[in-house]
Amino acid sequence: MWSVKFFTTAALLGAGLAMDAFSVSTANGLNEPKMKAGRMYLMAGTFAFFQFAMPMAGWFCVHEILNLFQKFQPFIPWIALILLLFIGGKMLIEGIRNKDETDEDKDGAKLGAGALIIQGVATSIDALSVGFTIARLNALQAFVESVVIAVVTFFICVGGVTIGKKFGTRFSNKASVLGGVILIGIGIWIFVSNKLGL
Repeated sequence: MWSVKFFTTAALLGAGLAMDAFSVSTANGLNEPKMKAGRMYLMAGTFAFFQFAMPMAGWFCVHEILNLFQKFQPFIPWIALILLLFIGGKMLIEGIRNKDETDEDKDGAKLGAGALIIQGVATSIDALSVGFTIARLNALQAFVESVVIAVVTFFICVGGVTIGKKFGTRFSNKASVLGGVILIGIGIWIFVSNKLGL
C-alpha cells in the first residue's frame, strides 16, 4: 500500500484541497505586506493543521459516527460561507475606512489568532468529505495521507502569502479591500460549488 501511487495521489489531493487556503493566504499577504517569516509560517501551519485534521475527522466519522456526519454534511457549505463572509467583510470594511491613509510605512491590519482559526476551519471544512474517500484505508494509512495533504498545504500557503505580500506592498491601502473581496468570493464559490455539485 505504501507505493508511489499512494503518495502521489495524496499529494495531488492535498494540492486540490489547498487551493482555497492558497487564495486566503494570498489575501492575508495582501492585507499584511510586511508580515515576518515566523508569522507567515505560523499562518501556513494553521491551514496545514486543519487540512490534516479535517480528513482524519471525516475518516473517524465514516468509521464511528457515519449517521451523525451525514446529517451534518448539508451544513458544510453554509458554515464556510458564513465564516468567510464574516472575515472578508471585516477586512473589506477596515480597508475602506483606512483608504485615505497615506503613511508609506503602514502595514495592513494584522489578522488575529481567532480570525486565522476561523479561516483555517472555513477553508478546510470541505476536507471532511475526504474522510469518505480514504475510508478504505486503515488508521495509519489515513494518518499518513492526511500528513501529506498538510505538508503540501503548508508549502502552497507559504507561496500564497509570499505572492500576497509582494502585491500588497505595491497596492498599499487598497490591499485590504482586495483581500476582503477575495475572501468573500471564496466563501461564495465554496457555497455555490457545493450546492451545484461542481
